[in-house]
Amino acid sequence: MTTTTGPEPGTLRAERRARAVWSALVEPGDEVAGALVDACGADPALRWVDAAIAAGGPDWDALTRSGGDLTEPVRRRLTRAVARWAARRATVDPERDVAAARRCGARLVVPGDLGWPEALADLGPLAPHALWVRGTLPAREPAVALVGARACTTYGERVAVDLGSELARRGWWVVSGGAYGIDAAAHRGALHGGGKTLVVLAGGVDRAYPVGNALLLEEAVRSGGGVVSEVPPGAAPTRSRFLQRNRLIAALAGATVVVEAAWRSGAASTAHHAARLLRPVGAVPGPVTSAASAGCHRLLREGVAVCVTDAAEVAELAGTAGEDTVPEMVAPAGEVDDLDPLARRVHDGLSRRVPRDLAQVAARSGASLAEVRTALGLLELDGRARRLAAGWVAVPAHERGRG
Repeated sequence: MTTTTGPEPGTLRAERRARAVWSALVEPGDEVAGALVDACGADPALRWVDAAIAAGGPDWDALTRSGGDLTEPVRRRLTRAVARWAARRATVDPERDVAAARRCGARLVVPGDLGWPEALADLGPLAPHALWVRGTLPAREPAVALVGARACTTYGERVAVDLGSELARRGWWVVSGGAYGIDAAAHRGALHGGGKTLVVLAGGVDRAYPVGNALLLEEAVRSGGGVVSEVPPGAAPTRSRFLQRNRLIAALAGATVVVEAAWRSGAASTAHHAARLLRPVGAVPGPVTSAASAGCHRLLREGVAVCVTDAAEVAELAGTAGEDTVPEMVAPAGEVDDLDPLARRVHDGLSRRVPRDLAQVAARSGASLAEVRTALGLLELDGRARRLAAGWVAVPAHERGRG
């Protein structure tokens, strides 16, 4: 079990304070904000935004000096974003949010803290700026997400309870969204199995939603699990925040299992987030005549999920995301033999799926920023690297030459 050490300081350090501000200033999943913070750091990025708001427009030279050498398309999006953030900036008070967190027994957790889940890095610029946590997080312990419809059947509820209970007995955390239906059944099952469960909320951790599950959330914390949100205390759960909350559930778990879901369901959204993160996805089959299982059958038919029917199969599925996972190989042996040593190291510093900025590639390749910039330009011309809004990715051989 890992948690942050000590209470929050009375005066927040600059980076922590900035991340608290970002968590309230922008909506969850704001890719432009994520790219800016990744490029400059939370505090320099916030100071640049504050200056842009005060001046009525962005100072690109100042941004470049802060390390934010962003492309022109990103700059255009950033200009619109600054205008959007300006409307909310005056209402953000991180000290007030931290005080509210203390009152409800919560704390601020940011990247670098002992309790920060490193798996969130897979979200790239979509990763949360900070987490507001009551209880603990499965930072280094195995976790499985069990999700499904609110309007579940007795069958779906029974399966969710059984899966949650048996997975908990096997030592797995159970992650879900705290909603009625399958989510609540999964949490209850984990608690019944004597394990830990994490409730990921779309609103602030000081306001149970739905209210009818308030006691369930309290029991999750008392039993060694936790309640977490990426928005500060007092924040309302909105429709868009529910949709973005799904990516956190997928990222925090080693695998996602959809227990029961209709044809159109938020649970399917969580499954697709997990698939994009290359996390294993499972689905529990139901009666072919049941509309409540149509979403599960669709995931199975489309190849997004594999069929799972009990906790042993879920544990086997999730185990593929654990210690036995083979590290990502950007290029097979021999594919980069024609590159010079520097270009090969820079190419090795790229990922095929998570965009990395110049500083990240430099740190991974052991090259200077100037060397990385030059090498990436040549790799791009050769079709081996591609520049995206959030950074650079490697291009596998079979995709080269595509538009």
